[in-house]
Amino acid sequence: MNLSRRNPFHNGLLYSGFNQDQGCFACGMENGFRIYNTDPVKERERQDFDGGIGYVEMLFRCNYLALVGGGSHPKFPPNKVIIWDDLKKSHVVELEFPQEVRAVRLRRDRIVVILDETVRVYTFTQKPQQLNVFETCHNPKGLCALCPNSDNSLLVFPSRKTGHVDVVNLSCTEMAPLGIDAHKTALACLALNSVGNKLATASEKGTLIRVFDTSSGSQLFELRRGANKADIFCLWHCLPFSHMCWHILSM
Repeated sequence: MNLSRRNPFHNGLLYSGFNQDQGCFACGMENGFRIYNTDPVKERERQDFDGGIGYVEMLFRCNYLALVGGGSHPKFPPNKVIIWDDLKKSHVVELEFPQEVRAVRLRRDRIVVILDETVRVYTFTQKPQQLNVFETCHNPKGLCALCPNSDNSLLVFPSRKTGHVDVVNLSCTEMAPLGIDAHKTALACLALNSVGNKLATASEKGTLIRVFDTSSGSQLFELRRGANKADIFCLWHCLPFSHMCWHILSM
């Protein structure tokens, strides 16, 4: 969750986000990053920098993190993705782009970088190779979901049509993406469950959360949050009940 424009407390917090199993969460700060255990809440790691980190993506609990500079004095240029090895306390991979990076997703074999109107997929190797480029609608929030399960290589992102999503199987990109007509208005959030067979979405209107089957695109559930417009910042599928989800919202 990018907090750089929404944080009223002036405490240096720029970003917060869970790892793939929600056992930890990371915070990007004006002076580095912090890693916390979820239950009980306890700081596990911190790295102080002389600059800000606007985005942190963990890879489960391993030593690799994806960092993007941010804040008033970014540690790294906002158009670069830095793969940080927390054991070596140094960056081991650097990817540069012609525009600001909006988000990054990791799994053990892939690095996915989200830009304003494209999603780019790379090998997770010492010298990453670009494998795929997918076009999206204007996506300043960096919406994208990557299934972390080793048996399912699904990638989900907004399609070029407003309110629609594309579901791509990265193990068979020759197949056409599965298109899902999720909402009539622009998307605000999307999230896959841990095994990748269910997708939850919310629009900028914020009144409905819909859950879809990722193999057929059929709608499974529709959850009404309320009648008044709200900003939904985050969706997660609760474990072990993958048909349930909770949301963080601002009225």
